[in-house]
Amino acid sequence: MAGFSKDLGIDLGTIYTRIAEGNQIVVDEPTVVAIDVADQKIVEVGKQARDMEGRVPDTIEVARPLQNGVIADYEITESLLRVLLQRVSGPIRIFKPTVMISVPFGVTSVESRAVHEAVLQAGAREAYLIQQPLAAALGVDLPINSPSGNMVVCLGGGATQCAVLAMYGIVSAETMRSGGQALDEAIVTFIRRKYGVIISSISAEQLKIKIGAAIPQDIEQSMEVQGQDQVSGLPRPVSISTGEIVEALQEPLRLLTETCRRVLEKTPPELISDIIDRGMALTGGGALLRGIDKLLTKALGIPAYLVDNPTTCVAEGTVRGLRILPLIRRNLPPV
Repeated sequence: MAGFSKDLGIDLGTIYTRIAEGNQIVVDEPTVVAIDVADQKIVEVGKQARDMEGRVPDTIEVARPLQNGVIADYEITESLLRVLLQRVSGPIRIFKPTVMISVPFGVTSVESRAVHEAVLQAGAREAYLIQQPLAAALGVDLPINSPSGNMVVCLGGGATQCAVLAMYGIVSAETMRSGGQALDEAIVTFIRRKYGVIISSISAEQLKIKIGAAIPQDIEQSMEVQGQDQVSGLPRPVSISTGEIVEALQEPLRLLTETCRRVLEKTPPELISDIIDRGMALTGGGALLRGIDKLLTKALGIPAYLVDNPTTCVAEGTVRGLRILPLIRRNLPPV
């Protein structure tokens, strides 16, 4: 029976959940669920649920079941995974899929067990956990099968992870339980303090994506967003420039560089020389922020580069991990 079951890799992220099969991404949906409050039944999942955020009556709750990279609501996470697995495998599954699912580095045994149980209850035949930095390294084809050092920085929505890898394992790493959402919050706070205008986190995210940057840019851009005046409560537009976004993001980006610096301090000198030669790979949606590679290169003295598939490499790496399971099994988190 095992020969007929699908091998699936899942990147269970705070913002997006992606499922890979073979060499392609078959599911790419926001990690959002809309629930009927009275019946506790799922109304929508993914993009349709995210579009409802802030726009629905009290009878519908729009929930994000993961916070800071780990499960905050077990039942909703299980329901989300069940719906997404059904999309891939079909509603009637004679042969349940074998799944490898990502978790942040350093999660507790309780947190990792919750992910393992959720994916089994959602319909997997077997489930394996893999740390996100290891999955990302596999997904971008880093040569982690050798005793030379490779550095990966995973800039996710709910967690930021920095890791040095060798011999299919993590040598030194650290996880900061904040990520892209913390950048959005920093923009919201900055605009409220400077202009007295409250904007939504969705508007802040759009500012970050369209005109945001980690360092000052040669070409200054601006964008107008609608907000709510703090005093009158009435709608008020405000124009924000790239330079203001750079200013707003200074503190969360400083915490990012400090996290990477601490990992380097814990890394053996032999591996540091390899990392200086090869550079550090930037993965995750946060890696798309303009200038973040230059910021880290200047702050750490190690060349940083954006990988070709920053948003999908973890999902692609999880399914590759199943193919080389005997080689990496000893380095996977216990459940």
